[in-house]
Amino acid sequence: MFVVNVEGAIHRNNKWLLIRRSEKEEHAGGDLSLVGGKCEIEGKSSDILERTLKREVFEEVGCEVTAIKYVNSSSFVTESGINVIDVVFLCHHKSGEPYAKSTEEVDDVIWMTTSEILDHTDLPVYLKENVKLAANVLQDSLHVL
Repeated sequence: MFVVNVEGAIHRNNKWLLIRRSEKEEHAGGDLSLVGGKCEIEGKSSDILERTLKREVFEEVGCEVTAIKYVNSSSFVTESGINVIDVVFLCHHKSGEPYAKSTEEVDDVIWMTTSEILDHTDLPVYLKENVKLAANVLQDSLHVL
């Protein structure tokens, strides 16, 4: 009924990791986005969202993430009519220098500050909103006593 997609708002040195999606991608080809991908059917499973996120980040940009925290969820319908549930997580870069590892899915990797993303005129509203919400979760986690 739905494709379940996870995305990582990866934070390092006051910047967010964005990818330029491959032009070959059916949905949002050529656009900037967070790193992520679809959950695979696993039958009975636990922590599928977190494991999928770690797998997709490694497959797409060759790095590892940690400290995964829920940010938000939304739904949308792709241009071809596929219903998608999208779940965004805040995560910290753990190891590996990100690069366009999966050339079928990623054309480039770009680090941008929150303000660069929010001020960018060509970025989709949902990306700006996800980064803004992730920045709030990050700030809240820094203020926990």
